[in-house]
Amino acid sequence: MVEAVLVDLFSLPANFQNNIQELLRNTVETIEKCSSIPPPFVYVMCCQRQGSERNGEKESFLAALSGFQSLKKRLEMVHAPNTAAALYTIKQSLDEKDLSIIKVIVPTLRKDLMKVYIDHLFTAVYQFEFEDLQMPYDCENLKIARTHSERQTLPIQDMALIQSEIQKYLESLPSLKGELTILRSSLIPDDLFLHGFTTRAGGISYIPTLSSCNLFSSSKRRDPQVVVKENLRRLANAAGFNPETFHRVKVDHANAVCIMGKTEPDSYDGIVTNQKGVTIAAPGADCIPVLFADPVRKACGAAHSGWKGTLLGVSMATVNAMVSAYGCNLKDILVVLGPSVGPCCYKLPHESATEFHRIDPKCVRLFDSANPYIDIRRATRILLERGGILPENIQDDSVTDQNENITFCTACHPDKFYSHFRDGTNFGTQIGFISIKD
Repeated sequence: MVEAVLVDLFSLPANFQNNIQELLRNTVETIEKCSSIPPPFVYVMCCQRQGSERNGEKESFLAALSGFQSLKKRLEMVHAPNTAAALYTIKQSLDEKDLSIIKVIVPTLRKDLMKVYIDHLFTAVYQFEFEDLQMPYDCENLKIARTHSERQTLPIQDMALIQSEIQKYLESLPSLKGELTILRSSLIPDDLFLHGFTTRAGGISYIPTLSSCNLFSSSKRRDPQVVVKENLRRLANAAGFNPETFHRVKVDHANAVCIMGKTEPDSYDGIVTNQKGVTIAAPGADCIPVLFADPVRKACGAAHSGWKGTLLGVSMATVNAMVSAYGCNLKDILVVLGPSVGPCCYKLPHESATEFHRIDPKCVRLFDSANPYIDIRRATRILLERGGILPENIQDDSVTDQNENITFCTACHPDKFYSHFRDGTNFGTQIGFISIKD
């Protein structure tokens, strides 16, 4: 069942106001006749005019819509300077109402254009169907004003124009939830490495569980890749790295490691490099983002360590990759565990908890319960120490000076961090990142 209808009047010129008024009235009348109970929300997308022209258009639209009582409280006029701004404004309203099944009524000449915008601004969470806008007889031969980006067949350069329009609009949006904040470890020497762990502040993601500096997009979440890219751009500006040379692990919850400069695996939870100016990163939203730095051989790494990856030894696999690829010495490698779900909150079924109990009984609390509490950080430290990393070269929540602690529990701090455990499937993601300074 269609939950929302988007009517695209964006490209119709203002001097055909009477035609547009009739067109709008006919379109909304059809929506009302065909609608279910409750009727769908209706968004009419229009180009934002200036001065008296804008006021006259608004009055004519309101007059055209005055008779539709069933849709009156569910109909919204969206005036915007460009298509990207209009669609993003509508998306915010859809997300606020948790709507995802949308019909788009669009002029034939705008259909391919609209599909490109929607592909960029929405994800697979949403379902779209398209219907041609039925033009009145005296409007059928109207030559719709079109820019190059509004042709039915969109050349590569026109796709670039659309992407540029979207990017510029997103760049103009204010940051949410305060200024962008980066947590840094005193263990990693800042004269050699640029590194940090992000929090959820300072981005443009507006959905409550994703707000605001979400740094991962997927088909199951409502944040599109263009929004994540803008959040990353803001992070890069604040941190001082180049977003064009940014590489994030391709999470598989396993222990494969990518060595930069060699053939990239299809998926991997660890990544290492000795290339200057290349920023590598690992995500976390309960799972541990782990950073590695060797100030002697000037190499670094990042790993994503969830409970599966921890048991599979992804952190030690990343260390071993640094040793084999760059000749690192175990005693020189520094390891920092970032914000992640703590033993205060994290539970696993007893069968999985047994594996952590085998590493060390102290990794499990209430072991005899059906869902014991698990300390994946302690397990990570133990496996690293067994592999040869010096205890004093590992930073986690066991630091004696809590002012130095950056391994906060993500589930306990909803104001600072995302948490899959706490927020459910539409959760946001923070990252740990590191690079070698030039």
